[in-house]
Amino acid sequence: MLEIKDLAVEVDGNKIIERLNLCIERGEVHILFGPNGCGKTTLMMAILGIPAYKVKKGRIAFKGGDITDLPTNERVKLGMGMSFQHPPEIRGVKLGDMVNIALGRKEAEIDESVIELGKKLNISADFLNRDVNLGFSGGEVKRSEILQLLAQAPEFLMFDEPDSGIDVGNIELIGDLISKLLDRDERPSKRERAGLIITHSGFILEHIKPDRAHVMLNGRIACSGRPEEVVKHIMDDGFERCVERCVVEGVC
Repeated sequence: MLEIKDLAVEVDGNKIIERLNLCIERGEVHILFGPNGCGKTTLMMAILGIPAYKVKKGRIAFKGGDITDLPTNERVKLGMGMSFQHPPEIRGVKLGDMVNIALGRKEAEIDESVIELGKKLNISADFLNRDVNLGFSGGEVKRSEILQLLAQAPEFLMFDEPDSGIDVGNIELIGDLISKLLDRDERPSKRERAGLIITHSGFILEHIKPDRAHVMLNGRIACSGRPEEVVKHIMDDGFERCVERCVVEGVC
């Protein structure tokens, strides 16, 4: 589904990612850990083709085709979607209108099909008529982002800290929906979608059973392994010691 080779990315002339390699097969979900500033969000932005994140070297392939130089809208058409950690407020655009856009409707009312999608995230019809993210709480922002992905139904989904800044009830609701979006309730051979999830706390792992975990340090993937082992090492020793232990124990 996704293959990244020898990637180097700069933001405002600063090198953030260097010599990064990653491969995610169809049906797989990978978790990305790492300290603040190590390049996790930069990686997702580069995968999605956000212009400020300049690929200086390397290659990004999606479903077998080179997308390194494709604009963001073309990558979305190919089947990519992302839930942002800090999406902007959009005055004058209703959340229901954004859902219609994600559904591929250029002009449409907030009809019963949109309302039914909202109900899956405890989003009311009145809430759908609010400006996107304007005055939303942390949990409301997360649910708004997941709702738009639910409508878009991409093949490859990225989630930037879906479990940050929200309460336990929202984590359960969002985690269960992400799990369904990623086909985790299907047998492995039947899973069509793939995903990459950034998390600091690891709380989301209680609802999503990923296939592989990675630790990012200094703009590179420093180690990879079974999620339960990587999480344990991080909780016991922190990120850098986790990398050391993974290497010593041959988990990578």
